[in-house]
Amino acid sequence: MQTPLVIAQIVLSVALTVSVLFQVKGGGLGGIFGQPDAVYRTRRGVEKTLFQLTLVLVILFVAVSLLMLRLG
Repeated sequence: MQTPLVIAQIVLSVALTVSVLFQVKGGGLGGIFGQPDAVYRTRRGVEKTLFQLTLVLVILFVAVSLLMLRLG
């Protein structure tokens, strides 16, 4: 029972890493030099879907991790 959970955790961790890296944050090079981002934006379209996917992946990753602790 441990092997499928380990494989699921590896797949979830890679998917979670990719989804976090794909998210756009900040306003370009201005953030590097300390310029504040004065524009408030809402998530729309693909950005919103990617954010929701990231939340689902986090919940699944935590659930699999807790299940592994419980069974191990």
